[in-house]
Amino acid sequence: MARVSADLAAGGRPPDPPSVPPDPATAIAHLRTADPVLAGVIDAVGELAPPGAGRPEPDDHYGALVRSIVGQQLSTHAARAIYQRLLAHFGGRPPRPQEVLDTDPLQLRAAAGLSRAKVGFLRSLAEHTVSGRLELERLNELSDERVIEELTAVHGLGVWSAHMFLMFHLGRPDVMAVGDLGVRRAAERAYGLPTLPTPAELLALSEPWRPHRTLACRFLWRSLDNEPS
Repeated sequence: MARVSADLAAGGRPPDPPSVPPDPATAIAHLRTADPVLAGVIDAVGELAPPGAGRPEPDDHYGALVRSIVGQQLSTHAARAIYQRLLAHFGGRPPRPQEVLDTDPLQLRAAAGLSRAKVGFLRSLAEHTVSGRLELERLNELSDERVIEELTAVHGLGVWSAHMFLMFHLGRPDVMAVGDLGVRRAAERAYGLPTLPTPAELLALSEPWRPHRTLACRFLWRSLDNEPS
């Protein structure tokens, strides 16, 4: 957050306010009209399950980021199992930052089945939070771009993790997860592409979906039955 404060102190304009979630029916109608191929995906998928089941509370930004780190590069099933073991180690709840720092890394690996790298990522997140370099309580106030900037300053939180946090925790409506393999594969199949689309190609493809790209991603995930959970 120091970067944001410095910008304001220097007379720069404050970050754009976050966008407001739209009415689902309005968003779906827009996607249908904007893209006939996506309309077919929507028809095939049907009604989406409500997001957020089993996730940390909306005000628990730290817990949501812990969950995101645990789930990196894992199947939905494996990520859920490891996350549940981590919760069990801390009494059925996400660990607090100081608890992560106070727990021996080897013990944390053994208890939850985490890799050495992910234990390091969790410790980096805890250190940024405890030191105040990452002011989690301010994230709600920031634009999507600012949230990505703040989160990716933490070792182990890349753009993909920031996108998942924006989509599923902050509920931002116009996030395009261009680096997600599931979204890319679903787009390849739906649009009959010869290969997986690159991030740039996916951005171009998704332009008509604005400002409802989060919802479009959810339909694409569901078309492969692998929406992040």
